[in-house]
Amino acid sequence: MSATGSILLVDDEEKLLKTLGRALRGEGHRVVESANAREAKRLLADSFDVLIVDNLMPGPTGLELIRDLVAGSPEQERPQIIMMTAHATVADAIEAMKLGALDFLQKPFEVEHLIVTVARAVEHQRLRTHHRYLLSERDEEFSHYGIVGRSRSMQEIIHRAERVAETKSTVLITGETGTGKELVARAIHDRSAQRHMPLIKVNCAAIPETLLESELFGHVRGAFTGATTNKKGRFTLANGGSIFLDEIGNLPQALQAKLLRVLQEREFEPLGAERTERVDVRVIAATNRELRQLVVDGQFQSDLFYRLNVIPVHIPPLRERREDIPVLVDHFVRKHAQRTGKPIEAVEDGVLAALQQYDWPGNARELENTIERAVVLSTGRKLAVRDISVVAPPLTQTPALPSLRLHQNLEWAERETVRRALDQSRGVKKDAAELMGISQRALSYYLAKYRIE
Repeated sequence: MSATGSILLVDDEEKLLKTLGRALRGEGHRVVESANAREAKRLLADSFDVLIVDNLMPGPTGLELIRDLVAGSPEQERPQIIMMTAHATVADAIEAMKLGALDFLQKPFEVEHLIVTVARAVEHQRLRTHHRYLLSERDEEFSHYGIVGRSRSMQEIIHRAERVAETKSTVLITGETGTGKELVARAIHDRSAQRHMPLIKVNCAAIPETLLESELFGHVRGAFTGATTNKKGRFTLANGGSIFLDEIGNLPQALQAKLLRVLQEREFEPLGAERTERVDVRVIAATNRELRQLVVDGQFQSDLFYRLNVIPVHIPPLRERREDIPVLVDHFVRKHAQRTGKPIEAVEDGVLAALQQYDWPGNARELENTIERAVVLSTGRKLAVRDISVVAPPLTQTPALPSLRLHQNLEWAERETVRRALDQSRGVKKDAAELMGISQRALSYYLAKYRIE
């Protein structure tokens, strides 16, 4: 089935306008009709995939509309343009092509010809949009979309991911930071029927609350101060594929109702838009927080929790599946030895035993960072215990409370928690916030409050 898109159809002949609009809707497209270029220019404040415009109309011509559109918006923000023209205005159609129009149709034409041309235009727009997104993601590395682990629990997760991939059901992945929630999401998508479409990711904790709605659902030009162009949201980019909502427990309550509507109705309005957008998208959410407790505390909508928790997948921490450490170490050694060009072939006796005694609060991510550091700093062909900087004496016992004054003790607990999280994450604030179960915004508040650098 061809991809469907949003189309602005402009022609002053009412009968033709209705006929073409009906034919395009029959193909599944969302069509907005306009009888003149002035109204079309106003409608283009919304985001469309394709603009189909007649040339000769009362008032501004179609060519003038195209000139205004090209002059007032960057190419990546414009719809694909198809001009309809009579024989006498073929020269104008050629000029439109020079301005960037994809094609032109000479009247009279068969409706089937229009349908085929529009399908090609929608596909062009989709490829352009996805290419732009993939360019922004090209530096990301996610192993081989698989999950490394031989433990029974990880094998069960792999089998569940394979079964879930055959459906389009919503998935909620839970687990501590660094356990590999995004890898599981990518494994589900990579094995699904939608694998030829993108998996669009959003970290709900990393985007400021004031920008998150626009990031998720998009906006039209003029929707707010600074919105100088139309922007497609992540849900629109994910249409036909999957969207991965990481740290869903940090989603502001104001957006929870809008996400619930997307899950229920598969539709939403971009910020400032007058029309509703429909999407066909598989939602995979993840969190390191206890959503049930957030529901009890009134911080997370119960209806949204149940909509997300259709297929739950829980990834246990590495300390509960220590039998996975040897295979993970082997995988990470080979991966980073290849990346760095170091001739490291194995680890010395005693290294695995030492690694398996550590609790790995940062889980597989912390283990990978440790192995990468060891590979970079190692001078031999095997990793030795001295290369593994994390293998150290146990943490000292927690000191007693500084006083019996409640307020002073609470501040001490906050300050110590922040310091230990920063120590554990080696100063990486994103990881420290994840360890603490708070947003990066909240961590910034505590850093300023206690003047911690």
